[in-house]
Amino acid sequence: MSVLDQHRYISIATKKHDGSWVWTPVWFAFHAGAYYLFSAGAAGKVKRIRNYEVVQLAPCTASGKILGSSVNGKAWLEADEADASAAYAALRDKYGWQMSMLDFFSKLSGNYVKRQLIGFSVSTEEG
Repeated sequence: MSVLDQHRYISIATKKHDGSWVWTPVWFAFHAGAYYLFSAGAAGKVKRIRNYEVVQLAPCTASGKILGSSVNGKAWLEADEADASAAYAALRDKYGWQMSMLDFFSKLSGNYVKRQLIGFSVSTEEG
């Protein structure tokens, strides 16, 4: 069990080419031994994860205020459709009507198909 499991939101830090970190609050859910979040496919965090798989994660509020210590993790861009479908189901279970509404409007605007699912595992070491 990770320190993240007891929180509704996390902030994920992705590494830039210059070595600095960019923190972003996100929704996340656990499924089949890994955590998942989603983002716009063209978002900076997606590009940064493509270059650097190492991330930092910390519990946060919906607005991004960090609530505790960070942990190190390893992220990947999920390409498997079965894993993606199950991960989205886990996100819908966790966030309920909010996720359903977001999905509805994303599909209506055409942005749903432009999403990128991101998987990550958590190290036992604190960041």
